[in-house]
Amino acid sequence: MTVTARCAARFDLMMDAEEKDVISRAAAAMGTTMAAFVRTAAKEKARELLDRELRVTMSARDFEDFSAALNGSFAPNAALQKAMNKAREIKRA
Repeated sequence: MTVTARCAARFDLMMDAEEKDVISRAAAAMGTTMAAFVRTAAKEKARELLDRELRVTMSARDFEDFSAALNGSFAPNAALQKAMNKAREIKRA
């Protein structure tokens, strides 16, 4: 399969000479091209960031409170009760 056949999107990047030199040397040390090095590094960093941002972290105390709220009895406030009653009436109609 050719590179053109594999590519679904293109991303161009401008950098200064020092950045290019650092990336070029790092890519050479890894035995790969600059494009492959940058692509791999960007994907790794993106996955780390998304993993960190999408995970909810809480203390043991917060987890206990959260679990108690989920497992406790449910008591809707007045506005929610009114909305639930209205939804029941609409559903019957």
